[in-house]
Amino acid sequence: MQLVAKRFSLRDLVNLVHRWTGLVLAAFLVIVGITGSLLAVREHINRLFNPGLYVDANGSQPLDLATLAERAEAQEPKIRIWMFTIEERQVLFHVTPAHDPLTGKPVALDFDQLVLDPYTGRELGHYKMDDWSNWRPNIMNIVYGVHTTLATRSGDGWQFMGYVALVWTIDSLVAIWLTLPRGGGPFWARWQQAWGIKWRASFSRVNFDLHRAGGLWLWPLLALYGWSSVMFTMPQVYQPAMQKVFGTPPFDDFIARFSLPKPLLAPPLDWRSAQLAGEKLMAEQARLHHFSVIRPYGMAYIDSFGVYTYCVRTSMDIRGHGWDTGIYVDATNGTLRNVFLPSGNNLGSTIGTVLWGIHYGDLRDWRAYRLFDVLFGGLLTVLSITGVVIWWKKRKIRILNRRSGRAFPLAAVE
Repeated sequence: MQLVAKRFSLRDLVNLVHRWTGLVLAAFLVIVGITGSLLAVREHINRLFNPGLYVDANGSQPLDLATLAERAEAQEPKIRIWMFTIEERQVLFHVTPAHDPLTGKPVALDFDQLVLDPYTGRELGHYKMDDWSNWRPNIMNIVYGVHTTLATRSGDGWQFMGYVALVWTIDSLVAIWLTLPRGGGPFWARWQQAWGIKWRASFSRVNFDLHRAGGLWLWPLLALYGWSSVMFTMPQVYQPAMQKVFGTPPFDDFIARFSLPKPLLAPPLDWRSAQLAGEKLMAEQARLHHFSVIRPYGMAYIDSFGVYTYCVRTSMDIRGHGWDTGIYVDATNGTLRNVFLPSGNNLGSTIGTVLWGIHYGDLRDWRAYRLFDVLFGGLLTVLSITGVVIWWKKRKIRILNRRSGRAFPLAAVE
């Protein structure tokens, strides 16, 4: 039987684009899927490899934030604290070198992460986050580096993964269109076949069904994970789109609003004064916005803005961890400079918080969702591999057609 030229339709073109896009992205999505699953349980992995950096919760109340900051600075006088968070089993400080009062230059410091016991303020350890040779405390930082920059730890790697995320998001929209049935007849009666898997069929058919049905069932999350990846890696795409659709305030306007002519390195308010001001201002915001404060979560000092960040866990938080609810406290007079709420202020900002929680497997710290996030990474890997298998089998048929002059149907792999 001689090959007969087939008219190349729009669907054929879209299918071709989807095929080659999937092939190009497959290896990267496998890496993202596996590392994403690990990141969803990052605290458990960290505790497994670094038990000395964690303490057992003893049921007592942890020290207040200012006391912890003061004890950190007393034990390590060479540091400047710029951010820290308190959890049940550890307090993690992100630090920079203090300035030598004689030279005005930063002192030598061989670490940028400091860990304290939340109940006593005792130092549990310190390490440098970029020192991957010290792999135990950095094990999840390494995984995160692979996840976000393919371990290049560079802006180019970050940007490349941004392009991968953008193409992935667009391709997820293309993929669902390709599952829609062609021809006449009841739409759902024909489309519902695409949602099932014929487990007793041939390997090729099961592989095809896994790819198509898996993509359909997971499509909302595939699109959300893709778009949230764009949020992290390509703000130049994400922010204009969200601003146009939801009126999200531009981040550049935010930076311009708070940036000082030069950093305020020695603020008039210390950690204690900033905490007291933060507690008072946060209580006012709780009454105004009708939420309850559960516990303090962390503080930061942003010298380029001249503000302290005071953050708490509240009844309205979307994530179980992270800076969902916080305020800016003026470092010169203790007044309120800005309020950050997980929802209610702006729809675009609310969506951003939800996307962050979805992407990192952290929706109110629900264990069931965190476990699903681990599973999702595996499912993304399966979708990528089954797509490559479909391409390989169809490629073999195309080669056979060219060599034999016959027209074996490509649908044979389905």
